[in-house]
Amino acid sequence: MKIQGIIKGNTIELSDVVLDKIVLPDGVKISIEIPDDLIIKRPKWQEWESIIGLWKDDPEIDEIFDIINQERHQDLGREVNLD
Repeated sequence: MKIQGIIKGNTIELSDVVLDKIVLPDGVKISIEIPDDLIIKRPKWQEWESIIGLWKDDPEIDEIFDIINQERHQDLGREVNLD
């Protein structure tokens, strides 16, 4: 028998229509099959480690952030029309 449900957070919510048709006693073990193409794979820690701190030893990084900071604080003014 196949029973369908919906994932909501860490809970599997089974269809009410299906549950009305079957009665299972408490403690019965069930198994759920999830097709591989539906599983979202999280990156492994090693993959994250390879990019964490990538700019750490880049000699140009301070210059790049100085330019960004200057541009952020630049007063470009704006045109005001009082007519």
